[in-house]
Amino acid sequence: MKPLRQSVQVWDPIVRLTHWGVAALVLWDLYEDSGGPLHRNLGYAAACLVLVRVAWGMVGSGAGNFREWLPRASGVVAYVKAAVAGHPPRFLGHNPLGALMMLVLWILILALAATGWMSRLDMFWGEDWPKDLHGVLAYLLLALVGMHVAAAILMSRLHKENLILSMVTGRKPAAPDQGKASAADDKD
Repeated sequence: MKPLRQSVQVWDPIVRLTHWGVAALVLWDLYEDSGGPLHRNLGYAAACLVLVRVAWGMVGSGAGNFREWLPRASGVVAYVKAAVAGHPPRFLGHNPLGALMMLVLWILILALAATGWMSRLDMFWGEDWPKDLHGVLAYLLLALVGMHVAAAILMSRLHKENLILSMVTGRKPAAPDQGKASAADDKD
């Protein structure tokens, strides 16, 4: 019988609540594509949660703090090379590619809120580009959310841990060979 690995607290409640709150709001908003008040309010609420998470990234502690996981280009490149070779290193927090994905997702959500808001302003009346850009960004977000979920499942299988469950409980298995604590450990 294999010994159970100890688990450690990685994701605090604010990280987990903003993650799942944004996920629920974005999925609901993609489904509720009417452009009406509900669609707008869901989008603005998702953007507000992203801003809460960004603020928490500046003042929070542990793996939720930007100091712990903001990736460097060299760390992303090294991680991608290792992943392509079939040996992606395990991270207790975000891996460099996952950290980059989080930043891109947040930027897209904020850009969607901005373009949705712009499409309602009088100064853009008769202009199609804010609405068109909003649609393109929505499809891009949908594709990246799919990649995010697929990557979480793939990395869960590769590292034999349930990353989706860890974002619910906040805990991840710890092991002596767990590797780097976060993407920030891949600094030059």
